[in-house]
Amino acid sequence: MFSDSNLLQFIFGRLTIDAIPYHDPILVGTFLVVAVIGTAILAAITWYGKWGYLWREWFTSVDHKKIGIMYIVLAIVMLLRGFADAIMMITQKALAVGASEGYLPPHHYDQIFTAHGTIMIFFMAMPFVTGIMNYIMPLQIGARDVAFPFLNNFSFWMTVGGAILIMMSLFVGEFSRATWLAYPPLSGSAYSPGVGVDYYIWGLQIAGVGTTLSGINLIATIVKMRAPGMTMMKIPIFCWTTLCSNALIVTIFPVLTATLTLLALDRYVGTRFFTNDFGGNSMLYMNLIWIWGHPEVYVLILPAFGIFSEVVSTFCGKRLFGYTSMVYATAVIAVISWLVWLHHFFTMGSGASVNAFFGITTMIISIPTGAKVFNWLFTMYRGRIRFETPMIWVMGFIPTFVLGGLTGVLLAVPPADFVLHNSLFLVAHFHNVIIGGVVFGLFSGVNYWFPKAFGFKLDPFWGKVSFWCWLAGFWVVFTPIYALGLMGVTRRTQHFEDPSLQPYLLVAAFGAFIILAGILALLVQLAVSYFKRAQLRDTTGDPWHGRTLEWSTTSPPPPYNFAFTPVVHDLDAWWDMKNRGHDHPLEGFKPIHMPKNTSTGVFLAVLSTALGFALVWYIWWLAALSFVGLIAVAIHHTFNYNRDYYIPAEDVVRFESHRMAQPAGGA
Repeated sequence: MFSDSNLLQFIFGRLTIDAIPYHDPILVGTFLVVAVIGTAILAAITWYGKWGYLWREWFTSVDHKKIGIMYIVLAIVMLLRGFADAIMMITQKALAVGASEGYLPPHHYDQIFTAHGTIMIFFMAMPFVTGIMNYIMPLQIGARDVAFPFLNNFSFWMTVGGAILIMMSLFVGEFSRATWLAYPPLSGSAYSPGVGVDYYIWGLQIAGVGTTLSGINLIATIVKMRAPGMTMMKIPIFCWTTLCSNALIVTIFPVLTATLTLLALDRYVGTRFFTNDFGGNSMLYMNLIWIWGHPEVYVLILPAFGIFSEVVSTFCGKRLFGYTSMVYATAVIAVISWLVWLHHFFTMGSGASVNAFFGITTMIISIPTGAKVFNWLFTMYRGRIRFETPMIWVMGFIPTFVLGGLTGVLLAVPPADFVLHNSLFLVAHFHNVIIGGVVFGLFSGVNYWFPKAFGFKLDPFWGKVSFWCWLAGFWVVFTPIYALGLMGVTRRTQHFEDPSLQPYLLVAAFGAFIILAGILALLVQLAVSYFKRAQLRDTTGDPWHGRTLEWSTTSPPPPYNFAFTPVVHDLDAWWDMKNRGHDHPLEGFKPIHMPKNTSTGVFLAVLSTALGFALVWYIWWLAALSFVGLIAVAIHHTFNYNRDYYIPAEDVVRFESHRMAQPAGGA
């Protein structure tokens, strides 16, 4: 016989009313804001009757273009959440000096600190990069879709499921306080007995499945679906960086999955993989997590390098300088990125020979990176530079990223790293390369390819306001943080005793609000551009006079991308087509075979999220039910053969006739 308490424990596991943080005014206020905004959005969708449209055309879509856009929307939403955490952290640091304790208690600050890093890397930068790769790469190689369209939809919704689980921790329970990489023993059950680390583990496991499968999908697309004539040495640089980035993904994310599985076993069943007693070793975790962690930086930065290459070539009116050297530099960066992970813990005591090896490899990886910078500069040399919005992001990137690279070389010297490793200098360096490289690249790419996706440009004024706020804000934030690091101020600190540090921290906090203005300017830019879309619309399909194949189709492209598979003769495929006298065929259209939309990806992600939530709270009946549901839905999808359809030839003729009425893209 079950007692009432046993029955409640069986139904709800560890979940109790005390898990709702109703006593915390900050969280209650945040919940109310989120609830109001969420209710308003849901009410608007319902009022305009858009649920059916969203379900049919977006949520269940297997079109790589729509999935790419949804990835970017998810990234922008998570950017707002992650930057809100950053604002709270930096203001806490600025206020909590001397006798003042600030406004965030340590347990809350540590959760925000952990959530900021987790969200910005896994749920902002990764979806943003994946979204741009998803949208642009198939168009650049002349493909109608990715190799596995259903897998693309499933990968996206698994990423959403992981993000939802992380966001739920804000209002039900707590999030991890063990840093964004969850170092043992702090992440073990002895020091983190609550549900925070479990939210972290299962949120990343769910999203990691989606990321790994997406990497396999994009690699297969590049290798097997290129247009006739497009050899590997004729694909655009962005496709090369996409290929290398996803090669890294499929080799490192299984390591992350295995590492988090071992950590989960330590917490759930009492194994001792990462404890110093009973034969375990916490440094094993450090090696495993950074074998994933440092190549992850290059997973993010390589596609940004590809974006800069496309933008520089277009806005200088020149072929990219040193294409072959750029390809080899990209491949060398990808290979060497596997050999530098230990520079993240030179201080662990591995010995001079080990530290020397990893210090040297870290310095070597700066060589191909520097070669890329020189190639971009030589492309600009004697070019007809147009300082449009995408290009000014490149101009801000080069000096900002170069400084971040130089500080990285400094940290690659083990004796210097012993002094600076646990200081704010390292925090400034990391943000220098991520913001100055990845974020600037992503915003450049959004401004560059937005007219490709929607048929009109983004408003240039608000785009430049956003750029200058980001650039100025970055330097105002991190210049004093670099200085504090050189003074020996430690990172991961919630309160400072020395009042002489406060002026530096106040300046940094002011800079964070300048960056906030840049984020708000981006939102204003999107809104203004939508309402001014008639003035900003481009009828050529090629508003920037691009050089690569994605500009050869209409903006936005049709569902099938290309009515006829293009034949490639030159590296700059679209530029070559225009010079040859590009024209649209007038006949010969055939029905086009396309994959059907599917709801399976959504259902699998919902069940995976329910399984993760159940494992966090030890609700075993829900975990079992969700797992059985996952197997059942997967089997049902396996035997569902009705997954394809044909776009009738007359529909293709109608669309292509409309396309032929437009100019083909000016040279």
